[in-house]
Amino acid sequence: MTKKIKKQSTVPKKATSTKVTISPKEYTQTLANLKQQIQEAQVKAIVSANEELIKLYWSIGNTISEKQETHGWGTNAIEKLAKDLQDLCPGIGGFSRANVFRMQAFYLAYAKVAQAVRLFDELPFFKIPWGHNIVLLQKLKDDKDRLWYAQKAIEHGWSRAVLEMQIESKLHNRTGKAITNFQRTLPTPHSDMAQQSLKDPYIFNFLTLQEGYVEQEVEQGLIDNIQKLLLELGKGFSFLGRQYHLEVGRKDYYIDLLFYHTKLRCYVVVELKNTDFEPEYAGKLNFYLSAVDDILRHPDDKPTIGLLLCKTKDNFTAEYALRDINKPIGVAEYTTALVEKLPKQFKSSLPTIKEIEAELEKQEVLSSGLKAKKKL
Repeated sequence: MTKKIKKQSTVPKKATSTKVTISPKEYTQTLANLKQQIQEAQVKAIVSANEELIKLYWSIGNTISEKQETHGWGTNAIEKLAKDLQDLCPGIGGFSRANVFRMQAFYLAYAKVAQAVRLFDELPFFKIPWGHNIVLLQKLKDDKDRLWYAQKAIEHGWSRAVLEMQIESKLHNRTGKAITNFQRTLPTPHSDMAQQSLKDPYIFNFLTLQEGYVEQEVEQGLIDNIQKLLLELGKGFSFLGRQYHLEVGRKDYYIDLLFYHTKLRCYVVVELKNTDFEPEYAGKLNFYLSAVDDILRHPDDKPTIGLLLCKTKDNFTAEYALRDINKPIGVAEYTTALVEKLPKQFKSSLPTIKEIEAELEKQEVLSSGLKAKKKL
């Protein structure tokens, strides 16, 4: 009697499903990491595309300049080229008459700069949007100034509007100009970094104050416009508090504005004065720096820096005042927009409160009389 041999099935058995519990924390972290990778890739793609576009404009500008020099191309030829490029490349913007002329201006502005630099591709002009380059060409004449603002635009991520504002405020002439004792009180290169983090003067034209304003009005205005204040202070300043309380001994003291600088890794104490600089102001600020270093400063933090903002200052007086102070302090001026008082002839023509009240009462009586007549 032969035994029947059972054929083994070649179809794989279904795997038994086992539920795996996913840690919410692990999943959230994974999702966040992937999101960051996607965003970084998008930024790189945008930067790369922008760089290629700027290089294209440079090449077009170069071609036009060569044709002008070797074949005598004039304005009519360039205008015809712009029109033909638009017809040949439908749907692709950037080839308007004005923009093609800008391409040539862009090339001519930096041709000598490019020849002097080995790493041509590393020039900051190729790292910023075309609109930023147009602003630099239109607002500035000096190549060094254009280079400075292009580098700062990359470093701080300025929009086109912010770049224009910084140029109009002459930021390049103000950066690092505060009177300080940093070279003596801070080690290098920290002292140089700290010096460049301050400016003189500070432009607070987003504040509109009347002549004779008090310090509290400046302080309140800065807090009400904290984003504009941080933009003017510069990259790295993080706001911690207004009238920041410190208890020293048995007395209470209040710092006007307290910041932490994320690049310098230190606290920054800002004191506001609505007067000219006086030497005793430095002594009071020196006291605040000692208190912050003792009470707030972490062992890994760098020494606290003080910034004294005054309406005006005499540089020699400020330098003398800081000479024997061992805490790092900077002194700078600030400006605000002022509302001028009305001239007397205009003031006399304005109605008084009593006159306004009398006129309102008169209008109310006339209105009541009209309603009464309608009823009759």
